[in-house]
Amino acid sequence: MSAVLIAAGGSRRQAAPTGEPSWQGLAGAQRPRVAVGQRVIVLLKAPALADRVGTAGGLATSEDERRWTETALSAQKLLVARLRVEGVVVQPEFSYTHTINGFSAAFDARGIALLERAPEVAGVYPVRAAYPATTSSQLLSGAQAGERPGIALSDRDGRGVTIALLDTGVDRAQPFLRGRVSPGLDIVGGDPDASAAPQPDAPAELEAHGTELAGLLVGSGGPGALAGVAPGATLLPIRVAGWQRDAFARWAVYGRTDQVLAGIERAVDPNDDGDAHDAARIAVVGVAEPFAAFADGPLARAAAGAMRLDTLVVAPSGNDGPAGPGYGSVSGPGGAPAALTVGALDLRPRYGEARVVLRAGLQVEFDATRPLASAVTPAGPIDAGLGAPRAKTTAPAGHRGAVPLLDFFDERGLSLVAGRAALLRAGPDPNGSLANAARAGAVAVLFYGADLPAGGISLDENGPIPAVSIPEALAERLLAQLRRGVGAALSLGNVRTTPNSGEGKVAQFSSSGLAFDARVKPDVVAPGVALETAEPGTNPDGSARFGTVNGTSVAAALVAGGAALLAQARPYLDAEALKGLLVGSARPLAGDPVASQGAGLIDVGGATATEVTAAPASLAFGRATSGRWHGDQVVALRNVTFRRLILSLQVVVAHEGAGPLQFNVRPVRLSLAAGRTIRVHLRVRVAGKPEGQAPADGYLVVTPVAGHEIHLPWTILFGPRPAPTLAAVHLSAHAFRPSDAAPPLLSFIAGSVPPAAGGPAVLPLSRLDLELWSAKGGRIGLLARLRDVLPGRYSFGVTGRDPTGAVLPGGDYQLRLLAYGTDPGPPTVKSLAFSIK
Repeated sequence: MSAVLIAAGGSRRQAAPTGEPSWQGLAGAQRPRVAVGQRVIVLLKAPALADRVGTAGGLATSEDERRWTETALSAQKLLVARLRVEGVVVQPEFSYTHTINGFSAAFDARGIALLERAPEVAGVYPVRAAYPATTSSQLLSGAQAGERPGIALSDRDGRGVTIALLDTGVDRAQPFLRGRVSPGLDIVGGDPDASAAPQPDAPAELEAHGTELAGLLVGSGGPGALAGVAPGATLLPIRVAGWQRDAFARWAVYGRTDQVLAGIERAVDPNDDGDAHDAARIAVVGVAEPFAAFADGPLARAAAGAMRLDTLVVAPSGNDGPAGPGYGSVSGPGGAPAALTVGALDLRPRYGEARVVLRAGLQVEFDATRPLASAVTPAGPIDAGLGAPRAKTTAPAGHRGAVPLLDFFDERGLSLVAGRAALLRAGPDPNGSLANAARAGAVAVLFYGADLPAGGISLDENGPIPAVSIPEALAERLLAQLRRGVGAALSLGNVRTTPNSGEGKVAQFSSSGLAFDARVKPDVVAPGVALETAEPGTNPDGSARFGTVNGTSVAAALVAGGAALLAQARPYLDAEALKGLLVGSARPLAGDPVASQGAGLIDVGGATATEVTAAPASLAFGRATSGRWHGDQVVALRNVTFRRLILSLQVVVAHEGAGPLQFNVRPVRLSLAAGRTIRVHLRVRVAGKPEGQAPADGYLVVTPVAGHEIHLPWTILFGPRPAPTLAAVHLSAHAFRPSDAAPPLLSFIAGSVPPAAGGPAVLPLSRLDLELWSAKGGRIGLLARLRDVLPGRYSFGVTGRDPTGAVLPGGDYQLRLLAYGTDPGPPTVKSLAFSIK
């Protein structure tokens, strides 16, 4: 029976908001709902170019590589031709031959069923949306208003190194970037040089994210001697995200995972001639697939293939904040073992705060000191009345974004907030809402509904006004007073600076947790709050635009720039060694768990002096399910210098967790000749009865007799394996006639996001199978298979056909759903009986 996938959240004084500030909407692009249609990614078993090069030990001629690339493409053509013979017409949208062997295309249910049974197919994976992992601004003058990268080598600028930037388009006319950006590649729209594209319905609005990261990477000559990390490097922009229609047919900036894969393919072969000898040394991915920390999906496999072709993929961990002690909130491709995954650090030493007094009539409603949520500091005190946008929005149904500009004007076209402080719900896009309020003439903004962090709203020339957060109950009371015609006013005092208690800590928005193979991710952290950089376009006076940005893709760009400096300083290192040195030499941070920071703060200077590298750079022991549990890891240590090294190894436990652990390292001391590699075996076992489920974490420390030590982060979870979640299974009709046009719906919830100490834990499924069985218990065959299933509600249309597409004869049958978790173990099984009339 064919199954069609149909779908896959006195004075009366009010106390100031308490608890952790919310970075929602301030770090990371807004996430429009995206309809990917019936697109899937099909991976073949036939080897890709990277597999052939790996088998050849990395030694291949240009002729060899072109031949192997053509062979991979031929395997795809044979499969497409065979499907056509069976009545399934396939139009591949993207073909992948270098890092993986496969293609993306739209398939109906019958086509997917044929693919799952095809012996040459390794797997069929969903296409999902990926979003830029920063938020932006446009307001810098000669005075420094944000933070500088702080990553540099005194005698290196990245010269001779190519960095591929997989992101939105880049404004090559920006003077800060001029001469450093090569003609790019546009995966999304076919532009000849991957420029920053305008919004089709609003040409003045340019996509900004790619230009911002480009400035962090290779910018030079900015205000106050602002420069990127590697201004001598060559930037290859590859536009994998940009203006595309969302699920409501509106324009939004995003990419898809099949487009990101196509970008990685071009990063390893920019001229697309089948020969990867011209591959970029570093490829930084500026977009993130939320919560998709899969270790064996297409993006993870592509990152591994790129490494075999000597391109290091650098990825953001994501901007979804801290998570529980298990699998957390890391985005794809950050879960890839081969990717260098980067979290964000807050290095701001101080931030601004001001006294806020709110009155309604003669009564003081609020009097407290609040941090400035915007990065704009007012020139002096502000006294203004309060205003608010329309109660009934002009936005279309389903709108998830900034308060529209029209909402700030009444039916006669008069501004409701001109000369006033605007009361606004923070919503999913505080930056955009503030900019629109400023355009309507507001002098300040009072946000409610979220406690926005100090400086979280980026500098924006479209909205150069201050903003603070106030409690929601207070805002509702003030709005009610305004609706009754009672005047209300704001007094905002002079701004003073105060020390940032979060300085030197992982930013609150930075995603943490483990990848779905239990590997520590992120690998490292780097500055990611209020970084100064370029913006696309020009100011009204013709001058270049600059601003500040927040996010883990900001941190990833800085690390990619650092990798370029290291590649220039030590050009003989391959991609695996670059990653190993950058992770191993990072400096652990006191107070942050390993699952949030990985090995710690990147130290490019330390990496240039480090002599030994490890692979893998982060460890994955898994979950201790009982007092008899043990876990094993094998680490390859490589001497990347020209002298013999004497190394000693020890395991450092930073947090003991729920149970005592005993580690065995073999060997614990060794001599390693120049250029040689040795494998080290680690075994850990639980040495006593676990109490609770607190995770343990720490580092494997490798120390030369003379030289820099390296750290390999690890985390071990405690507790029983979580059963794969399969809930609310429902079939809309249990007796029906076969129908392709109006099939009954099988709906269910797959995966879960249970609460845990430290935040929610994302528990996806590695695989979900829908099988057809006879009423007597005989398996007829596989109807559908989903891989890398994120938590959510799904529906299948049950058409009344068998796995071959033939109509089922009348009788009784069973549907069986089998849900496999990411932890090893048996599936959760649910069965439903039905009858064909």
